[in-house]
Amino acid sequence: VQLQASGGGLVQAGGSLRLSCTASGRTFSIYAMSWFRQAPGKERKFVAAIHWNEGNRYYADSQQGRFTISRDTASNTGYLQMDNLRPEDTAVYVCATTQSYSMSYEYTGLYDYWGQGTLVTVSS
Repeated sequence: VQLQASGGGLVQAGGSLRLSCTASGRTFSIYAMSWFRQAPGKERKFVAAIHWNEGNRYYADSQQGRFTISRDTASNTGYLQMDNLRPEDTAVYVCATTQSYSMSYEYTGLYDYWGQGTLVTVSS
């Protein structure tokens, strides 16, 4: 599976962005797609996950309802809608897929494939 992320950019605090992650290759093997983010000098952190077929969604507790994950299986694309962005949301956002079910999607070792990341910068 190859993953291509896009949609990042520069936005003012309070603004919105929608990130996309398009999968190609053995997309039938995807069980879940997730988004992680990594701020400069910090570790990669889980943001949200979605079961590819069922559509069940999981979020990091810290998102407080500002982010929404979705997917369009017809186009093999996952999305992360980010609203009311804050400067602390500045990071490289990376999508990843796993072929495995898990009780928790926070662990990076679960994932089989990673995209290249897209930079989100939120100015104050």
